[in-house]
Amino acid sequence: MRLTKIILCIFSFFLVYNLIACDMKRDSVLVCYGKLKAENIKGYDYVIVESKHYLASNIRVMKAQNRSVMAYISLGEVNEHAPHYKELQGSTLGKNSIWNSFYLDLRAPKTTEIILKLVDDAFQKGYDGLFLDNLDNFTVHGPQREQKPELLALLSKIKARYPHKQFIQNAGLELAPETAPFIKAIMIESIATAYDFKTKTYKLREKKQFEDMMKHLKSVSETAKIPVYLIEYSDSKKLNKQILERILPSDFDYFIGNINLQTIPRFKD
Repeated sequence: MRLTKIILCIFSFFLVYNLIACDMKRDSVLVCYGKLKAENIKGYDYVIVESKHYLASNIRVMKAQNRSVMAYISLGEVNEHAPHYKELQGSTLGKNSIWNSFYLDLRAPKTTEIILKLVDDAFQKGYDGLFLDNLDNFTVHGPQREQKPELLALLSKIKARYPHKQFIQNAGLELAPETAPFIKAIMIESIATAYDFKTKTYKLREKKQFEDMMKHLKSVSETAKIPVYLIEYSDSKKLNKQILERILPSDFDYFIGNINLQTIPRFKD
C-alpha cells in the first residue's frame, strides 16, 4: 500500500509538472512588422521585423536579448508602402487585392538587382538572417508558378553571397525539397486556425483538415530534414488555449499573433 501511494504521488507530480510546463511554454518566435521598442523584445529564438523601422543600434540591442534577429523581405511581392515600390512600379505582374501588394517579375533584371540590394542593406545593418516571404506564390497554384526557376536561382545567389547567414522560408511547403539547401527552417501559417478575410473573424480550422495538414507538415519536415515553425492567428485567450491544445503535441515551435502583425500580440479575455 505504501509503495502504491509513493507511485501515485510521483505520477501526480509529473502530471502537474507537465501541465505547468504547457501553461508556461511561450511563443519562441515574434513576428511584427510595426515599429517596436528594441529594449522590450526579449527571450525569443527568432525575432522577425521590418528592417526599415530600425537602426543598426536597435538591432544590436535586439540581438543581445534574443537568439536571432531576422529582417523581413518578400521575394514575391511588393507593397505600395515599401521603400522600393517606386523603383518597381510599372514592372510588376498584377495585384494581390487582399494585401494591396503587387507581384514581382523575377525575370526582370531590375527586380533581382533591387532585391539583392535590399539583402545587402539588411546585412550591413547587422541582421542575423532573412525571413523570406511569399514563396508560396511560386508553387503549382501560385500566381508566379512559371517563375519557380528564377526564384531558385535567386535563392542560390543570395546563399552564395551570404553562406553563413540564416534564411527562413515562409510558406511554399511543396518547394521544400528544392529550397532545402538554401534555408534553415520553414514557417507555415494557419495550420490550426483559419482567419476569414471577408468577415474579418478568427476561428479554428476544421479538425479533419487540421489533422491532414499537420500530418503532411510532419512528413515534409522529416523528409527534407528542415525544422518547422507554426504561425497562428488569434484575438482571444480562449482561442489561444484551443490553438495550444492542438499544436503542443506536435512539438513544433510557434507564434500566435493578431492578423495584422503590427504590434506585440494582444488578446481579449
